Amino acid sequence: MSPRFKLAVLAMGLAVVAGFFYLLYLRSRARELARIQQAEEQAQRKLTQTPITTPTDARVKAKLFWASASNPSSLEDMEIELPLSADPIQRSRQLVDALIQLPPNPARRTLPADASLLAFYLLADGTAIADFSDSLSTGTPSGILSEQLAVNSISQTLAASVPQIRRLKILLHGQEVDTLSGHLDLTIFFPVNSSQPTAPTTSTPTASPGAQAPARPNQ
Repeated sequence: MSPRFKLAVLAMGLAVVAGFFYLLYLRSRARELARIQQAEEQAQRKLTQTPITTPTDARVKAKLFWASASNPSSLEDMEIELPLSADPIQRSRQLVDALIQLPPNPARRTLPADASLLAFYLLADGTAIADFSDSLSTGTPSGILSEQLAVNSISQTLAASVPQIRRLKILLHGQEVDTLSGHLDLTIFFPVNSSQPTAPTTSTPTASPGAQAPARPNQ
């Protein structure tokens, strides 16, 4: 066996060993990033689970939509009294938080208990953008029915109490994703308050001057 061949074999062996340790490093790094992201979401969840209060809060009866007690494949509204803000953005956040935290019973829940609304924006044209934690996706059972019920419960709850909203866009952790949990298309806008609902559009709205712009969805 020639010295050159021995060197080549040694080099290949070292490369394999280096590759093995690099894969271990990548796995460790991925786990660390996952832990960091989970910690961030938990911290954000603690903030969002703290009741949102504003100077204009007034206790009013609001309709919230959860899964029907008699037909779990459909939604049923329930009127409950909540302190709601006159500001449409804060009012929307309060409603979504109540939708997550106050279902009548676990069987009627439409959104995961550990989901949280990270941010909410309302543009001048009536487009609402709701940015949820990744738990909305990971905690929603995969299937077109359960995913559609989750989104419909949000849109119908907002429609009943926030007339300024005309359509809804859902982001996950600041990003546009293809589906909620494998089936329902999240690249579209969902009609909310519209006298004549039209087909959802995929065009991205432009924020009005002075409005806080959300993270730009991936294309």
